[in-house]
Amino acid sequence: MKSEIFLPGTLNFKLFPYLCAIESTKLNQHPMQKPFLFSLFLLCCSLCIAQNSYTIYPRPQQMMVNSTTVQLKAPVCIVAESSIDAATLARAEQVLHDRGIATFRASKPQRQGTNLLLGTNGSRGIADKEATRQGLSREVFTLPKYDRHLLSLTADKQGAAQILIVGEHTDATFYGLASLEQMLEQDLHCATIYDWADIRDRGVIEGYYGVPYSADVTKDLFRFMARYKMNTYMYGAKSDPYHSQYWSEPYPTTITPEQQRIGYLTQAMLADITAVSHATKVNFIWAIHPGTAFTDVNNTEVLSQIMQKFAAMHALGVRQFGVFVDDVGVPSDEATLRLGADRLTELQRLIDTRWNTTETEPKDTVKPLHFVPQLYAFSWVSAEQGERFFKSLSSVPEKVRIYITGRAVWTVPNSADLAVVQKWLGHDTSWWWNYPCNDNDVTKLFTMDTYGNFHDEKHIATLDRLEPGLTGTPTLISNPMQQGEASKIALFSIADYAWNTDAFDNNQSWDAALTAIVGKEKAPALRRLAPYLRYFDGDALDYLVGNYRRSVANGKPQPWALIGELRRVVRDCETLAALESSPRLSDRLFYDDLRPWLLKLQAMATETIARLEGKPVEAVDLDANPDFQFPILTGLGQEIDLSVKTAEPAAEVLEPLLRWLREAKE
Repeated sequence: MKSEIFLPGTLNFKLFPYLCAIESTKLNQHPMQKPFLFSLFLLCCSLCIAQNSYTIYPRPQQMMVNSTTVQLKAPVCIVAESSIDAATLARAEQVLHDRGIATFRASKPQRQGTNLLLGTNGSRGIADKEATRQGLSREVFTLPKYDRHLLSLTADKQGAAQILIVGEHTDATFYGLASLEQMLEQDLHCATIYDWADIRDRGVIEGYYGVPYSADVTKDLFRFMARYKMNTYMYGAKSDPYHSQYWSEPYPTTITPEQQRIGYLTQAMLADITAVSHATKVNFIWAIHPGTAFTDVNNTEVLSQIMQKFAAMHALGVRQFGVFVDDVGVPSDEATLRLGADRLTELQRLIDTRWNTTETEPKDTVKPLHFVPQLYAFSWVSAEQGERFFKSLSSVPEKVRIYITGRAVWTVPNSADLAVVQKWLGHDTSWWWNYPCNDNDVTKLFTMDTYGNFHDEKHIATLDRLEPGLTGTPTLISNPMQQGEASKIALFSIADYAWNTDAFDNNQSWDAALTAIVGKEKAPALRRLAPYLRYFDGDALDYLVGNYRRSVANGKPQPWALIGELRRVVRDCETLAALESSPRLSDRLFYDDLRPWLLKLQAMATETIARLEGKPVEAVDLDANPDFQFPILTGLGQEIDLSVKTAEPAAEVLEPLLRWLREAKE
């Protein structure tokens, strides 16, 4: 008998009743035996040692691994049911090709060698029938969850891997491939995974004030999101003039190099972005910001102007839209509130009439609107005013997604705040999470773990924590930093949490994020540098600096421990600087984001070492060195301004130490 291993690090306690029900069904046990089975299951989980476990992120909901090893024998035969779309099939090929494994497509499995079967539950196709033949449970497809799927990795008599992925739909099968991709990077053992997402829409809202992401960064984020099962990207960059200032005008066909440097996009760039979004199954939602025009009673053309812009974006491949009216003042009079709700309802009707008829090709249909209202942080107003505002939106079709940021602008997602607005609105709301957004802290990077970043971000309550079993929202999207690649550190953990809210482990998730972003070789350097890339460079350095200053005060300077730490900082900076010449685009883009902070940190550490050693050294310009600077856009609509800021790494301890050493020398 094969020894099965249930992974307690992956399973979470909300699943035990489901698992007990599954096992009870298999054994045809009497219901009265279930409490005993439940206790036995807990005991087994507490005693087992998962020597052959897989490390997969986001954490799978249920994973069973046994000791049987398997071999992936190329070429792999891919058999896809008719319910599997082209993007999922292409993703399957990519997952294998990226590992150097040849593939071919066929209508039935090969008799010898590895097969990958892709299908959907209940299709009665070849993959669905294989799941039945293997006796796999279908309980996963009855749970009130999202993107439900199962993955089975078995071995035939020759030890060749046989892979089966069955989803509730083709998108769910696509997410199963994300797990397979990570499994193929580890030692292969037979396994069964039953998986689903706790939150339906998981992803990013590019809604910060700052330079919009380049097309290359956006597309790279899509590929990153596909690997970690994020599926939503709403584009509403505040400082994109064609989102706000020129909201009714089409995007340009050409831009200058300077415009490209500060995030302008052309029509061709947007078409390319949407093509990658479709390939990665990241739903790209383009949002328009008409400002006060949306509720201006004298502007009778606003909806036709919006529809004209939507049509232009639809031609570029966009298949879902948003409307933003945030940050332009909160209306309180009944007439304006009613007009806003009526226009939002009419806009959804216009979209359905144009693109969602029986004659529309499925590929051209448009999903429901996303709406960011004027009041998105309900603590701004009294409870009576908040209730009146959201009740005015209760007449809008429920399929229109309405966003809040919670009680305040920077609130961490929680069920209590969602329940308040749900009571007023009459249904669930979506959560726009301003994290790890740095548009109010533009000189800072948030590179630490989630709770470390909560400490560093002055607008977030330091002691806030992510809530297991978050309820009241189908949508959790993160508003990141102006540095999209550096934001991956936080986004990785957001993906981990949104998929499986109960299993989120802050430290493990952060540690895994660093490896996911820069690879195993460079992850240790990034881990050591992360506390220094941030503004608050922390207790460890402060301890060494304190000891050094006391030794100076005692007349016996002892700088060697401090010098040793700073030399490690310099070496780690050099390690990450090598990303600039990496063959991987994502590495080079990541370096571009870190560059001002990395170069300044390296320069400060190098000069500090020299001064501690008593060597002559030229003072680095810490305030206006172009290598340490980056562009920043501020404002919305007609008030978009460009300026330059200087990065502030290690500004709490290292920079004051360096300035003190300079003064002491003088």
